Amino acid sequence: MTGQAFFVLTALAGGPRHGYGIVGEVAALSQGRVQLKIGSLYGVLERLAAEGLIEADREEAREGRLRRYYRLTAGGRGALAAEADLRAATARVVRARLGLTCPAAAGAAGAPG
Repeated sequence: MTGQAFFVLTALAGGPRHGYGIVGEVAALSQGRVQLKIGSLYGVLERLAAEGLIEADREEAREGRLRRYYRLTAGGRGALAAEADLRAATARVVRARLGLTCPAAAGAAGAPG
């Protein structure tokens, strides 16, 4: 899954959004590291819809323009959760290879079970 797709799905995990809302949420979630242009956003949305990960939620007219809202499907939620797990596991491997420790993981590892 691309970084753009990951952040679009994450933006939609908070509820349905229209194109400009998704662009803004992706920028906020990624702390400005992912800056989607509207043209590239719709390419990502088309791919995610074709994969069954998102679907149109509704359309509404606002200020003379039609806004289409998108939402995650159950499959999209599952794919996003799996990707989040994969990215977290990958980050742990990289940190271990670099000799870095994660304080939360170190505390959890030493906690009585």
